Amino acid sequence: MSADPFEPQAPGARTGHPGGDIGSEEVMGHGAMKTHFDEPSIDFSVDQTLLTDNTIVEMRSIAARYPEVRSALLPMLHLVQSVEGRITPAGIEACASILNLTPAEVSGVATFYTMYKRRPVGEYHVGVCTTALCAIMGGDEVYSALQDHLGIGNDETTDDGVITLEHLECNAACDYAPLMMVNWEFFDNTTPQSARDVVDALRAGVEVTSTRGARVCTWKQAERVLAGFPDGRADEGPTAGPASLLGLRIAREKGWSAPPPPKPDAESSNGEEHNA
Repeated sequence: MSADPFEPQAPGARTGHPGGDIGSEEVMGHGAMKTHFDEPSIDFSVDQTLLTDNTIVEMRSIAARYPEVRSALLPMLHLVQSVEGRITPAGIEACASILNLTPAEVSGVATFYTMYKRRPVGEYHVGVCTTALCAIMGGDEVYSALQDHLGIGNDETTDDGVITLEHLECNAACDYAPLMMVNWEFFDNTTPQSARDVVDALRAGVEVTSTRGARVCTWKQAERVLAGFPDGRADEGPTAGPASLLGLRIAREKGWSAPPPPKPDAESSNGEEHNA
């Protein structure tokens, strides 16, 4: 009988630590699965920043888009990451000051959502979906193959600073499982070999285009787009593929359509008018 894959690994074995020396994850023999919430918190000992006066001006321009300024916090955090490469104490303080929030309120948001990173991210963020369907379709094998190929674990970065690897939750592309994303661009029907090919191309400086989207930009550039500053690539690629549109195609072939919404009956309509 083969060894139980869920048995603890021997001391010193590489397990894909989500926080360097914090825990491990059980994906294809790489340790016990950990989540975003097992990560170390933001490093508040960092006392340097790359934020400039121009960054602050752009943060204020984001805040001006919203009737309720605190609604600007999420895109502002993305802008911080586009400059700093992660969430930093200076970024938290800047957001808090502009939005009239406390640093604790900003930090609570920044440490809740998984797209906000607590440690520096590489030039390209490579995420492999390991949620149920993708895992069943081979996502675990893809993720494990990348761990071995790159020599890193979850939320770790290659020595050259190019690739950060992460296992992700569902990316809403189950019709193309298993799915890999690079800086949030889709790579459909991924195999261990196709995943290795993509990261090798990125590390070699070769331009890579996603399966149904744009040419892949750097992670910092993608963060700037998420902050609300377009890069002109939004219309590159088909975005929706045949698998996603299959139901629509069948409906058109068979002449199916959704029923019209019911009209309000006269009694209900008169009652609404009377109450008004």
